[in-house]
Amino acid sequence: MQQTLILIKPDGVQRRLVGAITQRFERKGLRLAGLKLVQASRTLAEKHYAVHKGKSFYDSLLSFLTSGPTVAMVWEGREAVTVARTLMGATDGTKAPPATIRGDFALSVQNNLVHGSDSPENAALEIALWFRPEELVNYTATDAAWVG
Repeated sequence: MQQTLILIKPDGVQRRLVGAITQRFERKGLRLAGLKLVQASRTLAEKHYAVHKGKSFYDSLLSFLTSGPTVAMVWEGREAVTVARTLMGATDGTKAPPATIRGDFALSVQNNLVHGSDSPENAALEIALWFRPEELVNYTATDAAWVG
């Protein structure tokens, strides 16, 4: 079963959209394996955005991610990375289609509410940054036969 990391960034938390965003993943049929509210440190933000180091927007990414609480989640299911990215919509909220998280709630490129892993390999790396193995819960959902 594939896992992916989803972050509800500080703008999503501050705008009180945690429930609405989380509901999208639940309704799609993904299974929640980990959830916590985190105040990201500069060190964690630097590790999370290491791929962008040296780019003009790197410092603003770090400032944004550390500006307030973030909800970190691990979701799992068939093709979880692709499913989650489809639910999120395009990075630029003005270009994201309606019925996606960003299409319904975001207007910005940087303040776009959510982060989702872009590949199964990156998901594994990102999950390890945000969660210890014992913080993830393995269980069989009672509706597993119906959704996945």
